Amino acid sequence: MVSAFAVRKTDERFFWILIIITSVACIVFMAVYILIRQDFHRFVADSDVKWGLIERDSLYRFPAPALVADADGIIIWYNIAFSEKVLSDDAFGFPVSRFFDIDLERSRNALNTVIEYNSSNLRIRAVTSEKTDSNNEVTSKLTMLYFEDMSEELELKAENDLLRTNIMLIAIDNSDELLGHERESEKQNLLIKIDQVLEEYFEKYGGVMRKTSADRYIIVVSEHDLSDMKSDKFGLLDNIRNLFSGEKYYASISVGVGKNGISIADSEADARQALDMAQGRGGDQVVIKSGTDYEFFGGLSGGTEKNNKVRTRMIANSLISIAGTSDSIIIMGHKYSDMDCIGAAAGLAGALRIAYPETEIKICADLSQSLAMPIVNRLIENIPEAESLFIPPDEAEALVTDASLLIIVDTNNKDILESPESYALAKKVIVIDHHRQTTHYVDNALLFHIETYASSASEIVTEIIAYINDIKKISSYYADALLAGIMLDTKNFIMKTGARTFEAAAFLKKLGADTVAVKKLFADDFESIKKRSKLVASAEIYKRCAISVDNNPGKDSRIASSQAADEMLGINGADASFVVFKTNAGCSISARSFGAINVQIIMEKLGGGGHHTMAATQLTGVTPSEAKTKLTAAIDEYIENST
Repeated sequence: MVSAFAVRKTDERFFWILIIITSVACIVFMAVYILIRQDFHRFVADSDVKWGLIERDSLYRFPAPALVADADGIIIWYNIAFSEKVLSDDAFGFPVSRFFDIDLERSRNALNTVIEYNSSNLRIRAVTSEKTDSNNEVTSKLTMLYFEDMSEELELKAENDLLRTNIMLIAIDNSDELLGHERESEKQNLLIKIDQVLEEYFEKYGGVMRKTSADRYIIVVSEHDLSDMKSDKFGLLDNIRNLFSGEKYYASISVGVGKNGISIADSEADARQALDMAQGRGGDQVVIKSGTDYEFFGGLSGGTEKNNKVRTRMIANSLISIAGTSDSIIIMGHKYSDMDCIGAAAGLAGALRIAYPETEIKICADLSQSLAMPIVNRLIENIPEAESLFIPPDEAEALVTDASLLIIVDTNNKDILESPESYALAKKVIVIDHHRQTTHYVDNALLFHIETYASSASEIVTEIIAYINDIKKISSYYADALLAGIMLDTKNFIMKTGARTFEAAAFLKKLGADTVAVKKLFADDFESIKKRSKLVASAEIYKRCAISVDNNPGKDSRIASSQAADEMLGINGADASFVVFKTNAGCSISARSFGAINVQIIMEKLGGGGHHTMAATQLTGVTPSEAKTKLTAAIDEYIENST
């Protein structure tokens, strides 16, 4: 006051301005305060109608934290427990959203969520009441929020989850090859070594193991134990792989884990599916199935060639039996069909036409996008019935009936089938493939013949044809198509070539296959050669991987890129090669390897697939530079997981 009078003495005009401003500020403050008090008293008045003194005092002292917010989400009341257990600061008059990350307006009555707040996990529930006038219009709205500290419950749940029981099934991948040429004493010695490695590993992690047959095991592990094994990247695979039998074979196992099943039986069923997936991908890996999700570990080595052809003979007999009960047979591969895909389909079609001349047999292929037109043209030029053999996807779909047989070759991924519509309609399906199974594999086939050790689908089909008793000799042009498929995927018998590959080639030679004519199928025009050379010349080395990017798309980009990837393997210091090329939808990547790097795993990380030495993927909506960035990140992750 003294200072005010002092101001008045020095400057009376300024003094009265100061008095007016101060008075206005006081009036505004009192008005706001009165409005807030009125709203609060209105709530209290409403409460008096609904609650008695005891009820109102009980709610105020209720041990569960609670607050009341108005229609605008402003906090107008809270009880003692809220101020003691949730928020010690004054919250009166502030919006709920200032303290809690919730949308009160959208979820007043439906709100039931758990949020993290001040190192606690709070479950928040809401109850809203409204008042309406005689016209049924809302005049007031109040929402009460109840808070429950879930921290202890969630901690107990986490501890319980770590104790959840999971089922693990193990199968020795190549027991026949490991034990087939050994003396009885050596067989038992090797099996004992495998048992010892398994026992030591699961004793270390607290699992309980039982042997169910000579080459099968079942293990019960807790979630905590499984988590530790994952952190160890399942070193068990390396331990088993280090057990050698002679100089040719090494031991490997497939492991399937059923996780988070509702019951033990559900977990065991999931473990069986996971084991099938591991074996279908070539073995030497762990597959964890949790619901519909899969996790993969290992799989760094290629599949081991199996000398036993008993299964192939059984598949051939079953295939011919099922084909005999079908009114039509449709053979289909993957989109952008290559020589292996068309070669396998054509060879199988030629054999089945001899076995069932009255049955309608077709190959579903979009020839406008096929990379195997040299084979198609040669068949049409030399075999009269071949002109009607190939049909587009829409005609194949119209041909499918309940009695039709659909044979899928050179892929098991239902996302890249030439005609997904035909597959959806087919009641009888057979899969013949050499690629590792993906998570989107065809899951309703009557017969699965997936041999990841095989060089190509054409090799597998050739073996099947050899065991069909009714087939004496197919046309030499079909044999040429099969041999072209084998030569494509083996890079002229250099990559992924086993004894059975040469046996298949020898069988095709007996059927009249012409190696010179087949070699001419791979001839390129001058422009393709120039494009391929540019891609090889522009390659860069990244962590022992040769990478080239094609920024100039063309109709021959897909073929030139795959051929360039093959040639880039000849670069000194390159264990794998990748060519990124632009497509209408985005980018594609062709990947090749001599075996030191598993390109199938790298391509899987980008949504693709393939097998150990040859794979590919398609990326939608990305530029070549973005695709290259994604590729190098996948290579980094692969190398990190491999060390």
